[in-house]
Amino acid sequence: MARFDLSDAEWQIVEPLLPNKPRGVARADDRRVLNGIFYILRTGSPWRDLPERYGPYTTVYNRFNRWAKAGVWLNVFNALAERSPESMAFIDSSIIRAHQHAAGGKKGARITPSVSLVGD
Repeated sequence: MARFDLSDAEWQIVEPLLPNKPRGVARADDRRVLNGIFYILRTGSPWRDLPERYGPYTTVYNRFNRWAKAGVWLNVFNALAERSPESMAFIDSSIIRAHQHAAGGKKGARITPSVSLVGD
């Protein structure tokens, strides 16, 4: 088990929220796939760079997309938020600082074509 993988207690909360519709072929281990999804979301690395311990990146990517379309992630988030309402924190945008180069552009700059158009 890697350092950031789901603990047994966390898995017991999340497991009942995941869809369980067998389609004939045995699915890859949901816990391993979920750990792979969290690894990608945590590191921001491309799907192709997923470590082998999480299984094929295509399986992890497809499961992430399928669950997103089915609303599974929303259900997981809501269930976890119900168990820990004090963990809900909001960020006020007034405390976010922009990068120093973010404020240098012209306002309302016109876009000019690089090649002038000639009429017939």
